[in-house]
Amino acid sequence: MGHGASTELQSFKADFFKALAHPLRVRILELLRARGRNVHELQAALDLDQPAVSSQLAVLRRTNVVGARKEGTTVRYALRDPLVGDLLDLARRIFDNHLVGTQDMLRALREEARRPRRR
Repeated sequence: MGHGASTELQSFKADFFKALAHPLRVRILELLRARGRNVHELQAALDLDQPAVSSQLAVLRRTNVVGARKEGTTVRYALRDPLVGDLLDLARRIFDNHLVGTQDMLRALREEARRPRRR
């Protein structure tokens, strides 16, 4: 694998994570995990207008995270790979660990602040 190919791969990986790096897109992926949905279903679930939902879906489609299939007059969106759901689960576990760690640290700092100072 040449240098160009490895740079391309790094770029692809970064673009994939960038596609996930948006609160609304994460929410869309969490909704699509359960089942495929059309724009109207996503709009209703997110309580947002169609342009907002469509523009985020476009980003997810461009990076191949989400696929679209025409069903009659509507388009149904779904995760291209169910492993994306597993990735969201793993990320949630990392965040939970991080939050637990942060809470432990805050608790230790508070206890330290309460201790009487030695002169």
